[in-house]
Amino acid sequence: MLVCCKRLLTTLLQARKWPFQPSRKMRLVQFQAPHLMGPHLGLESGNDGGIINLNAFDPTLPKTMLEFLEQGEATLSVARRALAAQLPVLPRSEVTFLAPVTRPDKVVCVGMNYVDHCKEQNVPVPKEPIIFSKFASSIVGPYDEVILPPESQEVDWEVELAVVIGKKGKRIKATDAMAHVAGFTVAHDVSARDWQMRRNGKQWLLGKTFDTFCPLGPALVTKDSIADPHNLKICCRVNGEVVQSSNTNQMVFKTEELIAWVSQFVTLYPGDVILTGTPPGVGVFRKPPVFLKKGDEVQCEIEELGIIINKVV
Repeated sequence: MLVCCKRLLTTLLQARKWPFQPSRKMRLVQFQAPHLMGPHLGLESGNDGGIINLNAFDPTLPKTMLEFLEQGEATLSVARRALAAQLPVLPRSEVTFLAPVTRPDKVVCVGMNYVDHCKEQNVPVPKEPIIFSKFASSIVGPYDEVILPPESQEVDWEVELAVVIGKKGKRIKATDAMAHVAGFTVAHDVSARDWQMRRNGKQWLLGKTFDTFCPLGPALVTKDSIADPHNLKICCRVNGEVVQSSNTNQMVFKTEELIAWVSQFVTLYPGDVILTGTPPGVGVFRKPPVFLKKGDEVQCEIEELGIIINKVV
């Protein structure tokens, strides 16, 4: 009885302490702060927590995520040591979050990759991945503004799970694919439907790649910090209203299959980003269609990864 009481007391104390403990999950970020020169690498101490400055912990670490990932296990082991140490945390209010990856070699995108999104459009589920791309110049941070281009009247939302490559590879087998993944983040695949569906010979690229059309973040969550990337709740809210709500288990082609498919055609490099498709609920397929307007706020959220919030201007 005494042992049971002790266990119960320990459990209750741990439960009370838990909200104040830093997360042991690896949440890598790029950030800026007024007292620091240029971008820095950090660890987000839990979803919505403060930032541990990795470059202060080890000044020899690179200051960009691209270089960090290129150095592989050597830099990751430093980040693990920092995570385990009791380090000072910069308050969130004192830092500016950048996209967790900037200037990657490529941003690969996948179309119609959710079963429920295909049903929404009344189209068959693809037998092969449908691949397109965005230019890296479309990437912005998790809380940056999305700029409505004057050339489009039909700008739409799309929440997506993004895969970040951690290891170079070509013709990667699906069974080996996760060894090439650094982690995952939240993406907003902003889309100008007029340019995607009617202009530019119906090639998707221009409608997908206006400046600011690829918010990413808030963190690169390493693959070992996620129980199952293909069983995560995923949702999008516009002005507080839920417009997309699904689960990544609805993906037609999972991460491993996508990496195997894409790497047949191109070499994947550390820092490359793969947007894995969007669930149903986009504006263009609503009756009548709904598009983003100045002043709207879009929140894209994925379980275990976090939330990005972008004001439309």
